[in-house]
Amino acid sequence: MKRLLTITFLLIFLTGPASAQISDRPITVPLSFEHYYSYDQVVEAVKALNSAYPELTRLDLVGKSDEGRDIYSLVVHNPETGAEHDKPGVYVDGNIHGNEIQAGEVALYMLNYLLTKYDSNSRVRDIVDRNVFYVTPVLNVDGRHHFFADANTPSSNRSVRMPFDDDRDGLVDEDFPDDLDGDGSIRQMRKKDPYGEYRLDPEDPRVMIRVGPGEKGSWTLLGREGIDNDGDGRINEDSEGYADGNRNWGYDWMPRYVQGGSGDYPFQSASIRAAGRYIRSHPNISSAFALHNSGGMYLRPPSSSGMGKLPREDVEVYDYLGTQNERLVPGYRYLVSGEDLYISYGDFVNWMMGCNGIFAWVPELYMVGESETFKSREEEKQPEPQGYGRNNPERDKERLAFSDYLTHGELYKDWEPFDHPVYGEIEIGGWTKFSSRMPPIFLLRELIHRNAMAIIFSAENTPDVSLEVAGIQKIGDGLWQVRTRLENSGAIPTMSIMAWKHKLFRRDTLEVSGEEARVIAGGELHNIYTGETSYKENKPEVQLLRIPGFSKIEHQFLVSGSGDISISYSSNWGGKRSVTVELEETADP
Repeated sequence: MKRLLTITFLLIFLTGPASAQISDRPITVPLSFEHYYSYDQVVEAVKALNSAYPELTRLDLVGKSDEGRDIYSLVVHNPETGAEHDKPGVYVDGNIHGNEIQAGEVALYMLNYLLTKYDSNSRVRDIVDRNVFYVTPVLNVDGRHHFFADANTPSSNRSVRMPFDDDRDGLVDEDFPDDLDGDGSIRQMRKKDPYGEYRLDPEDPRVMIRVGPGEKGSWTLLGREGIDNDGDGRINEDSEGYADGNRNWGYDWMPRYVQGGSGDYPFQSASIRAAGRYIRSHPNISSAFALHNSGGMYLRPPSSSGMGKLPREDVEVYDYLGTQNERLVPGYRYLVSGEDLYISYGDFVNWMMGCNGIFAWVPELYMVGESETFKSREEEKQPEPQGYGRNNPERDKERLAFSDYLTHGELYKDWEPFDHPVYGEIEIGGWTKFSSRMPPIFLLRELIHRNAMAIIFSAENTPDVSLEVAGIQKIGDGLWQVRTRLENSGAIPTMSIMAWKHKLFRRDTLEVSGEEARVIAGGELHNIYTGETSYKENKPEVQLLRIPGFSKIEHQFLVSGSGDISISYSSNWGGKRSVTVELEETADP
């Protein structure tokens, strides 16, 4: 029955203003990005990619959503180049907020790009062979389903679907907005009012201008279109309970009276709980991206004061990657979430770094102000009008011109009369749900490509460790000096300082062993010329370490005995390396 309803809604949408945004064509590989994918189509797409590339992919069921829908992750991994957890992991999810649709498209595009380019592009092949990608295109699967299946504004249906009594009447989610005109979007209602706070712009009556002090308006805005469904005298006051999926993670979480949308306790949402367990089950994840919209930003932690300042070495990693992100996605800004934007508690990036030590990002996709432009060269020279929304009518008129001439009106529907059961004669009009926070299709391709490339650039810079024996020298009767070198050619270290400092996971180990040999001293070599070494007091055969990005670390061991010795390196992020060498009696003292 649900499938039938979904198909019915799609058919309705195909006849309306949003027709260019969606498609009911069968999903084939390579994927098409000439439309937005519904939840069912996302599932179909990851299954199609898995079927087309079974040797490189695995489809994981991350868990079930709050309404019982499947949350899938497509894992991209070449088992012929090593075991999964012996490679750096890159985690990506999208659409944690139900209305942030293009986030899912970036994730799908990246999957499609990596798989379809694997055989033809050697750099892509190397990236796939060296890493493991864990990609959940849609985390808030309930939200995405309802965004397509139900009428919405561009900003509604953001929450995870946990019932909540917004109006405290003992009922839950009983008074949603209503699509009164049946166009598939929830728009605005307005009514003529000689004492209203708005007047119509004389150049374009679609634009409403707030009047100033002492001025008399002629219109009142009544809010989102809808009726009083529960008969309590209020309209649209109890839609889906607002629980923000990006405020429900278990680090520096705060209750609702401090952080709106936090839920009753961390990981209350089934979707967020499933994602947390999935991430923790893959200790090789070194970098992570939670794709959002909008604003054109790459945000890093900290998001709140609980974490304090990040260690300098970790900031340097973020700075290197963030600066490149600004080049890869022009106009986007690399920012610190809690300092440059606003403070938020219980969010993804803080949990990823604070509890897991993982370098995590929130890309905020799309810049409506810079993208939906309609100006002549002379107009471009003029200063931007100040204000936002109805306090900036000139910007509103420019966006309307963009919709009129570049989408032939598909982003905005003009005001039309409606006889409301409470308000009487009103008008309904405004932006469609596939507008404002997401690009029209003709702008989508560049957005998803550039942001996918930013993720792939980070994957190119996950820890890439080599192990070599830098020298073996006989220094006495049955006594050997063995020097090793571990080099990391990636920007991301084999362990963040946050993880090292707070012991969030096991440290890298370098171990020397042999059947006929014993390590009697060992430690980090600081000067290869003077032999200055910090020898470890206990268990010298096992060294604990981390390798910074673009760096190397050398060790010196004094080994007693003969025969073969095995030198092995093991790291959550850097993988495993080993080499066997022989202590030869013919070596020079």
